[in-house]
Amino acid sequence: MEPVSVAVSAVLPAGGSGERLGGATPKQFCGLQGRPLVSYAVRAMERVSWISDIIVVVSPENIETMKSIIEKYGHKRVTVVKGGVTRHRSIFNGLKVFAENQSSNRLLQKPEVVIIHDAVRPFVEEDILLKVVTAAKEHGAAGAIRPLVSTVIASGEDGCLDHSLERARYRASEMPQAFLFDIIYQAYQQCTDHDLDYGTECLHLALKYCKTNAKLVEGTADLWKVTYKRDLYAAESIIKDNLSQQICIITDLKEAVAQVGFLLHESLKSQVKVEAISISLSKNDSHLQNIFSGECYNFLCINDKEYATEEIQQLVDMLEKSNIPLLYPIVLILVHLSISENIFFSIELEELTKIKKFAREVKKKNILVYGLLIQCKDHFSLQETVNSAAALTMALIKDRNPELIGQLLVA
Repeated sequence: MEPVSVAVSAVLPAGGSGERLGGATPKQFCGLQGRPLVSYAVRAMERVSWISDIIVVVSPENIETMKSIIEKYGHKRVTVVKGGVTRHRSIFNGLKVFAENQSSNRLLQKPEVVIIHDAVRPFVEEDILLKVVTAAKEHGAAGAIRPLVSTVIASGEDGCLDHSLERARYRASEMPQAFLFDIIYQAYQQCTDHDLDYGTECLHLALKYCKTNAKLVEGTADLWKVTYKRDLYAAESIIKDNLSQQICIITDLKEAVAQVGFLLHESLKSQVKVEAISISLSKNDSHLQNIFSGECYNFLCINDKEYATEEIQQLVDMLEKSNIPLLYPIVLILVHLSISENIFFSIELEELTKIKKFAREVKKKNILVYGLLIQCKDHFSLQETVNSAAALTMALIKDRNPELIGQLLVA
C-alpha cells in the first residue's frame, strides 16, 4: 500500500482554542481513555510507514504540553512547531519548516507531497491517506469529501429563507487533504492577510492562487471532526468499542480451571474474538508474548487459589514490559473459582482488601483490575453461572470504568 517514489510528510494543525467545545482545555488535549485526542491523530499518521515526517502545529502556550505528549507516548518522526493566530497561519508555519528548514531538532527533507489533516480527526485510516496522496501526485491537490447530511439554506437580510441549495450537487469538504508541496506552499506565499485571517479551506487556496483543480475523493464515515462536547463522547465510545474486540482467557493447567476457561470461551466467542491459553504464569510463555505484541487489550485470568499474588504480578509485569498499557488502558479481570456452598465464606475480607489495594497500585500503570467470583456448586448450575460471568466480562471491557476497579463482582 505504499505510494511509489513519492516523499510524503504531514502537517497537523492543532492550535485551536476549542471554544465551541466549552471548558478550559482545548479539545485536542482532552483525554480519551487516558490519552489526549491529538495523540490519536499523531498515531494514525505515525503508523503509516511511508509518511516521513509529522509536523504538529500548536499555539505557543501549548508547545511544552505537546512535547510532553510526544515523550510520554513515544511518538516518532514528530516535530512541534509554533502556530499562528488562525488556522491558515498555523498551516503556513508548518509548511515553512520544510521550505526554510526552520526546525532546530533535525534536518527535515522537503516532501514531494504534503498531507494536511486536523489533529482533532482521530480515526483516519491509511487507505484514505493513500488515495488523497495518489490523487495529489496526479492532479496537484486532492481532498476527502462526504455527502451533505443537511440541506444548506441561505437567509435574506430580514432573517427569512432566501433560497436553498440542491443537496445532491454539493459535498462537505473533509480531511485529509494532500498537495504537491510546491503548489500549496506557493499558494500560501501569495495569500492576502484576509485569506490568512478568515479562510479555512486549503483546496480553495490552491485553486485561487495556483489554478489547481483539486481531485475530490469520497471519504469514509469516520473522518468527522471533534467539535462539540458530544463529539468527545462519541469518539470515546468508538475507541472503547475498538478496544473491546478481543479478549485473552488465561488459565492454569488444573482441570476445573481449564473447564471454566473453555465454557467462558464458548460463551464469549459469538460476541468477541477470544484467545484461550493454559499456561503457568511463572514461566515466560512465548504464546502469551505474541498476544501482547498484538492488538489485545483485555485479559481474563482464572484461578482457584486464595489470591494468586505471584502469578498476577507476573502478568502485570509482562504487560508493562510490552508497552501495551502506554497506548490504552488494559482491562484485567481476575476470576476466582469457589467450590464453597456459602458465597459469603468463599472469599475472605483480607483477600478483598488485597484486590482493592492491588487494583489501586496497577491503575497507575494504566491497568484496570476487576474481580469476578464464579461459584462452582454443581455441574448443572455451572453453565448458567458462566453465562452470567461472560455478560459481566463484556460489560467491564466495553465500559472500562476506572471507578469500579478493585470491586468483586459475583456471577
